[in-house]
Amino acid sequence: MQVIITDAWMAKTRAFHLNGIKLIASMLLASVLLMLVSVGLYHWVFMKGAREGWPIIGTLVRIVVKDEFAQRDRYVKENIEVLAKRLGEMQAKMLQLESLGERVSGLAGINPADITVPPGRGGLMVGGRDLSMEELDATLAALDAAAAQNADVMTVIESRLFEQKIKKMMVPTQIPVPDANLGSSFGWRIDPITGRSALHTGLDFPAANGTPIYAAAGGVVVTQEFHPQYGNMLEVDHGNDLITRYAHASKVSVKKGDLIKRGQRIAEVGSTGRSTGSHLHFEVLVQGIPQDPQKFLSAGKGLAAPQVAAGKVPVPQR
Repeated sequence: MQVIITDAWMAKTRAFHLNGIKLIASMLLASVLLMLVSVGLYHWVFMKGAREGWPIIGTLVRIVVKDEFAQRDRYVKENIEVLAKRLGEMQAKMLQLESLGERVSGLAGINPADITVPPGRGGLMVGGRDLSMEELDATLAALDAAAAQNADVMTVIESRLFEQKIKKMMVPTQIPVPDANLGSSFGWRIDPITGRSALHTGLDFPAANGTPIYAAAGGVVVTQEFHPQYGNMLEVDHGNDLITRYAHASKVSVKKGDLIKRGQRIAEVGSTGRSTGSHLHFEVLVQGIPQDPQKFLSAGKGLAAPQVAAGKVPVPQR
């Protein structure tokens, strides 16, 4: 294609030769320019009409804006309903958590009345009326306060249960020689050496020389020495003026100042000191006064009290 351009007086002319590619490119460029001009013109006319309130354009603007607001309100309402349902579920779970806290506090020895817990409330009623964001914010704030309060309650309960567990671990309820039968009990008896009546201040567990001796509870070794009467002796302090004593050992595995745990191997059965045979003499002292160790051992949950084997007569030992 050839295009000839002349001036008004036909004095000058200029010719352009357009092949197929150039012609298509020119048409595309012209189309793009036309679209840009149309969009700019439409935008200018629409904005001017909206600002100046032209009848037709103003009506169109009001319809568009009204539809946008309706869609936004519908979207917000749907999301508020979903949030309200989720919030109701969370409140129900909080009520369950409060009930669980009351039950666990009883197990921990805590009076639920002594703990301030926010009053329980039911879930939100969805459908009776539309909920506002202010109502949701207020409910969320109350729920957050309740969650914080319940967290504090659970922390108190956890501390109390941990304290009880520690105390339990520090009370001598584990048999120091698990496989041994009980020999002499606590109380008055005929002394095996003098033949006279004397107070036996502990329990005797006859066992072979070298049988392991285990700590009846956790504590700190406060005495590890050779005693003329008790032989190789250990004393373990469990706190609260409670001490256990292990006597006549052939070998001691711990030393003074050692921190030991419940069930730890601390010595071996022997017959050192004032003794007529291989056994462990076990004592429990509260404020320095000997107590019946059997009461402590019997209190051990899941641990059977030492029994004298059937058909066997206890051998008096110290």
